[in-house]
Amino acid sequence: MLVQNAKSENPIKFNVVEKFVSIEGEGIRSGYPAVFVRFAGCNLSCSWCDTNYATENPKYEQIDIDTLLSFIASTGIKRVTLTGGEPLIQPYIYILIDRLIYEGFEVNIETNGSVSIKHVPRDAIITMDYKCPSSGMEDRMIVDNINFLGQKDVLKFVVGTYEDLKSAERIIKTFKPRCNIFFSPVFGKIEPREIVKFLLENELFDARLQLQLHKIIWSPDARGV
Repeated sequence: MLVQNAKSENPIKFNVVEKFVSIEGEGIRSGYPAVFVRFAGCNLSCSWCDTNYATENPKYEQIDIDTLLSFIASTGIKRVTLTGGEPLIQPYIYILIDRLIYEGFEVNIETNGSVSIKHVPRDAIITMDYKCPSSGMEDRMIVDNINFLGQKDVLKFVVGTYEDLKSAERIIKTFKPRCNIFFSPVFGKIEPREIVKFLLENELFDARLQLQLHKIIWSPDARGV
């Protein structure tokens, strides 16, 4: 574990688009209060991306690791989600993950499936996308990542078309993930009942429909929620 215990003359800094407290809108912690840190930059460009403000010429502030940790601790909340953009392409992200775990936080990492998760600390929760055809990024997926997902982790299929549903079915039946499996509709592109019908008809009985709570509670375009 790479734990940086003291402030240095050249502190580690992160490009942070936003940091805020809300509830988890999706995943195994859905509905729980959490602290979110959204980093700038992504190595993909999904057709339906709902956080373009974090990826396309993003506005961000550089925050050193101790200031970031102080903010997180000040909330009194132990659940932390690192998101983006793509958090795993951020320099020094593993130092931040290690520090958070060392200081007693429950860390959830939302990653896009195109970056290896092999070295993510197993004390962290991994919520990993598999990009289906309508994203335009399916060819960038590292399918071997599925083998590193454990019982507390999540494999998430964001689906907007029937082709996406069939792609997800193929991945599930081929790789037989040991983790939680979620189907999440692209907002406004597919009806949730279509997903339910598909899961039942194709005997995907270990997969779950997931609706993004934050888009139901607030505006779909709202930030910081």
